[in-house]
Amino acid sequence: MPEVVRFTAPRVVEVVPVPSAVLQPGQVRIRTIASGISAGTEMTAYRGTSPYLTSVWDPQLRLFQHREDPSAGYPLEGWGYSEVGEIVEMAERLTMPQPGDVAVGDLVWGIWGHRTEGVVDAVELRGHRLPAGVDPVLGCFVRVGAIALNAVLAAHSTIGFTVCVIGQGVVGLLATRYAVLTGATVIAVEQIPRRREMAVRMGAHHVLQPGPDLPRQVRELTGGAGVDSAVEISGSYAGLQAATRTVGLDGVVVAAGFYQGQDEALRLGEEFHHNRVQIVASQIGSVPSVLRSRWDVPRLQRTVVELLLRGEPDVVSMVTHRYPLARAAEAYAMLDGGGADALQVILEAS
Repeated sequence: MPEVVRFTAPRVVEVVPVPSAVLQPGQVRIRTIASGISAGTEMTAYRGTSPYLTSVWDPQLRLFQHREDPSAGYPLEGWGYSEVGEIVEMAERLTMPQPGDVAVGDLVWGIWGHRTEGVVDAVELRGHRLPAGVDPVLGCFVRVGAIALNAVLAAHSTIGFTVCVIGQGVVGLLATRYAVLTGATVIAVEQIPRRREMAVRMGAHHVLQPGPDLPRQVRELTGGAGVDSAVEISGSYAGLQAATRTVGLDGVVVAAGFYQGQDEALRLGEEFHHNRVQIVASQIGSVPSVLRSRWDVPRLQRTVVELLLRGEPDVVSMVTHRYPLARAAEAYAMLDGGGADALQVILEAS
């Protein structure tokens, strides 16, 4: 029987059996091979800090509405957005064949959550096939790569720019590499030594530690000007405040982390106000507005796949932990406990 990862309460994880879904016309069944844990978004659900637990998102108004009982948000089932697997069954097609259509036996990446078996509309997997012979784990990096690339595009990273990337987890390391590929001079900021070493491998020109001296160090590296743009990807308000202090006059800060609750670390009366800093959000639901006539999320993902297949970057080296899906609770507990040595954690379903 298929199994799925379920959060039943804060810091309570179960792997439970579920009935195998009957395929409807236009759907495919996927045998999951591996699934990547998001140490940002998913940990908010694990810890009980996600806004989706305290509020309800209204997609029409695009507003969060307060939820009276946060416990009503549980259980949360099948979180995860970085899956890869093999198509084992297809129902009757609903559309005429088109380029990029998938077939039984194909290795595909997509989003169906941490479960041993996924059922997805075939059209959602169009263009998601991975070539035979590649390491399936590459598929676990497509979505996080798209998140990173989206942030780099929002930062206008290009030749002659200096870009600061704050936070060198998986998404931050990918953002660092993509910014380097644009020709920008990249300053990576990270507290954990192993991640700073990885940032060097990604091509960062300078690697600094966060702290009170960071803005002055950045000024010294940029001839007093500050960076043109900063990508804040750690998801901390302290990181966002640091980003507003590293950019120069009229600089751009890309807030790409998933910020939780409230924090006094963000002080908007200081450099943000006096240097006319622009803060823009980057979220994978769309691309920067100035690019929407030419770019969309599928193009982001196609670009990431092309880079991954060229070894840009070596993402397999970012996989630090692998757990059988049945031991998912251990994986989340490890990340919650600090996981200083952890980068990409993979749940293996088969």
